[in-house]
Amino acid sequence: MLEGLIDRIPMIFAVAIPAILAITMHEAAHGFVAMWRGDDTAWRLGRVTLNPLRHIDPLGTVVLPAVMYFTTGFVFGWAKPVPVNFGRLHHPRRDMVWVALAGPGVNFVLALVSAIIWGFTSPQGGATEMWFRAALEVSVLVNVVLMVFNMIPLPPLDGGRVAVGILPDALAFPLARLEKYGMLILIGAFFLLPFIGRELGMDLSVFSWVLGPPVDYMIELIRILSGN
Repeated sequence: MLEGLIDRIPMIFAVAIPAILAITMHEAAHGFVAMWRGDDTAWRLGRVTLNPLRHIDPLGTVVLPAVMYFTTGFVFGWAKPVPVNFGRLHHPRRDMVWVALAGPGVNFVLALVSAIIWGFTSPQGGATEMWFRAALEVSVLVNVVLMVFNMIPLPPLDGGRVAVGILPDALAFPLARLEKYGMLILIGAFFLLPFIGRELGMDLSVFSWVLGPPVDYMIELIRILSGN
């Protein structure tokens, strides 16, 4: 068992490094844009930084992804959300949209840059280059999944904040009130339903239904834009 774990260490790092970078850049981008638009809350709390230790949530960034990787092969987690006082933004409702879009926007850029660099590597390279290629492939996938997942239009996800910022009041206010239930809804949809489905012999994989098509589309778009 120990030998098997040791053999997997390079791949663990090939997954962990891009994932930590994706999460760190995502959260830092929220803080940078919030500060640019007038709210320095994240700055005062030391969250406008590229130091991953400032954004890591012990349970969501370390324990849960590790347990899921070794038990299911699938990785899911979260970082500590960057605190934003939307009332301090120059134009709270409009600027909330820009703050929310910053995280997924950075993930798109990271995925595209990773794909471009991947195009300059060789599939016939040595062990180090092959590891680097694998890490770049993981980077594309992780950043695309993180981007698409966060754009689900349900608060507290970024897509939910974008929707609240652009929808008419009659739709925005009821949606905003869902924020306190948002994580419970997501956990139920992405984990509880698939578990129930497996017990009943049914495919209730909301992840595949909701995220699969847009993830495939974005990966293909990045492949085209990167020239690969």
